[in-house]
Amino acid sequence: MSDESYVKLREYINKNSIGLPETSTGVGVKILKRLFSTEDVEVFLKLKPSRERETADQIAERTGLDKNVVERDLESLSKKGLLFRIRRGNITIYNLAPFMIGLYEYSVQNIDEDLAQLYREYFDTKFIYELTKFNIPGFKVIPIEETIEPDTVLVPYQKLKESIKDARIISVAECICRKETRLIHGSCNKEYPTENCLSFGAAAEYYIENGIGREITADEAIKIIDEADEAGLVHAGANKTHLSNICNCCPCCCGLMRGITQFGFDKHKFMNAIFESVIDKDLCIACKACVDRCPVNAISIEEDFAVVDRNKCLGCGLCHRTCPEEAIILQLREDRMEPFPSL
Repeated sequence: MSDESYVKLREYINKNSIGLPETSTGVGVKILKRLFSTEDVEVFLKLKPSRERETADQIAERTGLDKNVVERDLESLSKKGLLFRIRRGNITIYNLAPFMIGLYEYSVQNIDEDLAQLYREYFDTKFIYELTKFNIPGFKVIPIEETIEPDTVLVPYQKLKESIKDARIISVAECICRKETRLIHGSCNKEYPTENCLSFGAAAEYYIENGIGREITADEAIKIIDEADEAGLVHAGANKTHLSNICNCCPCCCGLMRGITQFGFDKHKFMNAIFESVIDKDLCIACKACVDRCPVNAISIEEDFAVVDRNKCLGCGLCHRTCPEEAIILQLREDRMEPFPSL
């Protein structure tokens, strides 16, 4: 199949969700050629846009193709991480996977140095700038409850560990961002743990069935969260009220975090900060532990106490854990943006 077909594929994906915009180097097409076979492209282009879910019967009726062939091809695509699939009893529903969260994350088991280099080139030269156009954060930051001011009344989506305990099924996979960095550079800045990308519900079932991740219990997931918190990773999930995933992000590898720490974009283009750190000046001893701990350099020492730049603060709560005087708490932002309702 010629590059023209892959160009057509890129254009089709680009119409859906965040998309897959064109580059002068054609790196987007190069990525697609690594992920999709020529047969995969033909099947993919028969599907409806990403927000429209269909069964194999519906697709067969719409396209005039044999149902058994359609079902076989859809299962093949979904097992390769190129198509999202939800099973409910005897009914299986399919829909297009966007580039992120989707094709990129689902390739974690298959990524090699060459694909890692392509991903990094694409993100750094095009995709990061595409994300900033929307001025809507794709992720929300979810601190662990222990870091939040005790008397705070929390709604369900703000209760990270409770949400984990309520999840129907949970999976864990390797972090694609840190795996990408290690394939390119050998390591990330602090050798953060890698297997801590959590998915829940239908997303978890997809990861488990496709061998992208493995099933774990709620207690195991909470242990992963606690270990990530201790390591200094930011807990973030899709900016919706429903808990579908939790990434544990580092500032040196995570594409969205790098948008803040390396590219200098405003945090709100990527991360919805629902909380903010507040420092008790009377308790603070200006030890600088929080300064070193903050992943986005939002804390500085002025005179004899620490000061938080709320415009930079993610509200991740990582500074709270490291404060020897317990002088830092998290409070809900009065000007917070509520996550989007789940469809």
